[in-house]
Amino acid sequence: MRFVAATVPMPWPRGVATVAEADQEKSGTQPGDFAEDVQKLREVTEAFVSRLDPETMRHPIFGRMSRAQWGRWGYRHIDHHARQFGL
Repeated sequence: MRFVAATVPMPWPRGVATVAEADQEKSGTQPGDFAEDVQKLREVTEAFVSRLDPETMRHPIFGRMSRAQWGRWGYRHIDHHARQFGL
């Protein structure tokens, strides 16, 4: 599943449930002002990348991933959500 989600060049399907800690209707971040949310996304993305340590970090679904896998997964994840907003 990790290989497909991170490498197969096709859009991710819509409507697939996410983990509870990322679900805005459960314990994730509630939506706010769109422009502020985009700026915050940029800030947290830069902070995440600067602290990325594949030796100690585990993805909640895929487990351990290399730096390259984290990068590819991150790109695909952001692309998936950007398409939801027509970006």
